[in-house]
Amino acid sequence: MPTVLLVRHGRTTANASGILAGRAEGVALDALGCDQAARAAGRVAGVPLARVVTSPLERCRQTAQALLDHQTAAPESATEQGITECDYGRWQGRALKDLATEPLWSLVQTQPSAAVFPGGESLAAMQARSVEAVRRHDAEVAARHGADAVWAAVSHGDVIKSVLADALGMHLDLFQRIVVGPASISIVRYGPHRPEVVAVNTDAGDLSWLRTAAPVGDAPVGGGAGPARPERPSAVLTSDP
Repeated sequence: MPTVLLVRHGRTTANASGILAGRAEGVALDALGCDQAARAAGRVAGVPLARVVTSPLERCRQTAQALLDHQTAAPESATEQGITECDYGRWQGRALKDLATEPLWSLVQTQPSAAVFPGGESLAAMQARSVEAVRRHDAEVAARHGADAVWAAVSHGDVIKSVLADALGMHLDLFQRIVVGPASISIVRYGPHRPEVVAVNTDAGDLSWLRTAAPVGDAPVGGGAGPARPERPSAVLTSDP
């Protein structure tokens, strides 16, 4: 099956202010977030993406556009409601320091599978629709572009953490152990026997080696040799005097 890059949006004005943005309108990348999105896009510029799927929220659309702008050939692109931010209900727009005093905060930290945001969505429902969306697009990419295709899903921290937890076979109650920073890239490949979690929360390093990654098969006993890393162009390896 293909390789999916789970890309979190870059830092936003709300992130910088400690506000839980949720699905609020008008939450855009700040200057640092724009730089982070460009850096993430540069990391995958050497990987021909078959498809870029994004949450409909502005901060993800901005990050997805950076990915598209760095591609030599235009990938397919789509907006996917299934990977939008969790509906935090009445928590939306509030300061995280204030939310930390709420009784629900402890449940979100220790038993998220039981957490339902007031007037909003449960974390279990968020995971279910996010995993369904990612796996659905992955199957579509496989059918259209083959098992060695690479595609990207641009989404949100909690959404990506929940998708990774599913791929790792972790109960949702353990998903807070996973860290997904702004503009980080996590890598998953869904195989015939199990998903492979190739990387989590990476924020540096060229990813052009993904062009040589073989389709998912049986897990290599002992770890295997890993994919070959293609040579970088010499111009990239030198700098102006």
